Amino acid sequence: MDDSQLLRGILEGCILSIISKKETYGYEILITLSNNNFENLLEGTLYPVLTRLNNKGYIACTKKESAVGPIRKYYSITDLGKEKLEQFKKEYKRITDNANKILIYGEENDEK
Repeated sequence: MDDSQLLRGILEGCILSIISKKETYGYEILITLSNNNFENLLEGTLYPVLTRLNNKGYIACTKKESAVGPIRKYYSITDLGKEKLEQFKKEYKRITDNANKILIYGEENDEK
């Protein structure tokens, strides 16, 4: 299995979670992801996700002056995004709990 397929599914939820904590900008999101062992994640991966989340109405984007450089796009989570994040967390927990039963603990449900 291509790791990028698995990563793509998880990345949206992680980005929504980061943005839910505070208004932030792309590079800061990349740093947070990197600090949490999402290694080798590039801007070319992040910004399409941010665009997709914005287009779906899960986040809002505003441009603001930066004290140390060019204008930055700042992202904040919307009410719809908060709902999506909660749905993601529930679904992620359900899937990982079920997968862990098989992959980690060796528990298989033989009922049919």
